[in-house]
Amino acid sequence: MARVKIQEPLKYLFTAQIHTRITDLNYGGHVGNDRIFAFMHDARVQFFKYLGFKDEISFDGLGIIQTDAAISYKAEIFEHEVVEIAVGVLEPNKYGCDLVYRFTKKDQKLAALGKTGIVFFDYKARKIAEMPAVFKDKVFPKS
Repeated sequence: MARVKIQEPLKYLFTAQIHTRITDLNYGGHVGNDRIFAFMHDARVQFFKYLGFKDEISFDGLGIIQTDAAISYKAEIFEHEVVEIAVGVLEPNKYGCDLVYRFTKKDQKLAALGKTGIVFFDYKARKIAEMPAVFKDKVFPKS
């Protein structure tokens, strides 16, 4: 069986902190995979706010939709841990990009890598739209 391999960006643009709760645990006694996806969502919203956007549907009249998601687990995360989630960006194209999430525990141990593909979406027209310049200029500045 092929394993998920997530490419990391050369540079992460933002770091969020998540405090795990007892309710984040699954029957195995560690943070469940559903919570990792929720943590990625929270870090993504924090990242967009850091960039100056109100939310996930406020990019010059456009929003985003998620096209895919993946997680590669490296270590368990337990209750009441502080986890840093670094957010980076890869694979820009005409309509979107990949967001990469690096989960690091307090002891600097890598706990997980995650990825979500996003595309910009015109919710009024109900169709995919080109990446707005206001986002592209902040995330992919010209060298």
